[in-house]
Amino acid sequence: MPLIDIHVIENVFNPAQKKEIIEKITDTMVQIEGEALRGVTWVRIKETNEGDWAIGGQQLTAAAIHAMQQG
Repeated sequence: MPLIDIHVIENVFNPAQKKEIIEKITDTMVQIEGEALRGVTWVRIKETNEGDWAIGGQQLTAAAIHAMQQG
C-alpha cells in the first residue's frame, strides 16, 4: 500500500495535468506491485507556494517554470 507524495510549485500544473500525473504514477506502481493493489495505491500532489522553493539559492515561481518549459 504505497503512499506517493509529489511536490510541485503552485500554479505550474493545471487540474488536467495533475489528473494525468496521478493516473500515470498509479499505473507505474501497479505495474510493479500488481493490479490487485491499484485500489490501495495512494498518490498525493502537494503544492508549495511560489517563492518557497529554491534551487541553487534561486527562488522558483510558476512563471520561471513556464519559461523553462518554453525553452
